[in-house]
Amino acid sequence: MLEVDTINSFYGKAHVLNDLSFSVDRGQVVALLGRNGAGKTTTMKSIMQMVVPETGRVSFLGQDITRKATHKVAKLGIGYVPEERRIFTDLTVMENMEVGRQPPRDGAVTWTEDMLFDLFPNLAERRQNRGKALSGGEQQMLTIARTLMGNPSFVLLDEPSEGIAPVIVEQMVNVIRQLKADGLTVLLSEQNLHFAQAVADAALIIEGGETKFHGTLEELNAHPEIRDAYLAV
Repeated sequence: MLEVDTINSFYGKAHVLNDLSFSVDRGQVVALLGRNGAGKTTTMKSIMQMVVPETGRVSFLGQDITRKATHKVAKLGIGYVPEERRIFTDLTVMENMEVGRQPPRDGAVTWTEDMLFDLFPNLAERRQNRGKALSGGEQQMLTIARTLMGNPSFVLLDEPSEGIAPVIVEQMVNVIRQLKADGLTVLLSEQNLHFAQAVADAALIIEGGETKFHGTLEELNAHPEIRDAYLAV
């Protein structure tokens, strides 16, 4: 469904992604793992063309999307949930969700507010609250709900468990499992290996913007030396 082929991405003169290559199959949940600064967020921004790779290619559903405008990438069916959330704090939950609305898309779930409130009961109770009145975990839920209002077939989740209470983390596990059951494909950036193991089919470890491991969670668990080398604090 997604193919990243030897991309090189920069911030100014800083070379962040180095010939990075991987693919994600339809219906998979793939965990993008690595320490802070490994290049996980840059990978997601490079897929969305918020950071345009200097060389290499990103393909989605067989179409080259490299150097396409970010809004056109989104309209193809890729939803992006950024780590920093970026909700509209002065808008209500309902208004934030409406901002993300896109027309129905062939081969993707058409999400409604009621469906999303079933997925995120916390938001249902606060639907008329402004974004600034929500907890960090509720803001994370709202960011995901707003993205799903665009009816994506592929979702990029950047550090969804970061900085939220353990009870909300468990809710996020259930949400991602439900998204997979609904047929969505997910690329999940995480530092929390326990969280990733609870939801992912496969793992991709990057360090210094390079691929260090790409395989199933079972294969990763069979090689603790890889975990120790690239994921241990």
